[in-house]
Amino acid sequence: MEKISTSKVAAVIVMARELNRAEGELRALVDRMHEEEQAALTAIMWIGRGAFEAEEWDEAYDTAIAEATTPTADYLIGTPHLADHLEAGMEALGFDPTDEEDALMTRGA
Repeated sequence: MEKISTSKVAAVIVMARELNRAEGELRALVDRMHEEEQAALTAIMWIGRGAFEAEEWDEAYDTAIAEATTPTADYLIGTPHLADHLEAGMEALGFDPTDEEDALMTRGA
């Protein structure tokens, strides 16, 4: 999962949990990401919701690149349970985003 840092995914998770307050911030963060980071974020979300298995990371990532027709921020913000899916995807890939989420919450992300 070298395409995106766990801290960026954690930031998206924190903002997605507070979407009513942080939608503009979340949209700006995702829009500033390059294509590879956006595709990785989408792939992580897909793995978390069960569309792909963790072992299918390359396929999920390649599919996200190939099928990116909608702006990524719009797609992700329109996805129900985005934060939960991203957390589950990170865990399935062997990462624990909770420490970074907690640090962001403490700093007031």
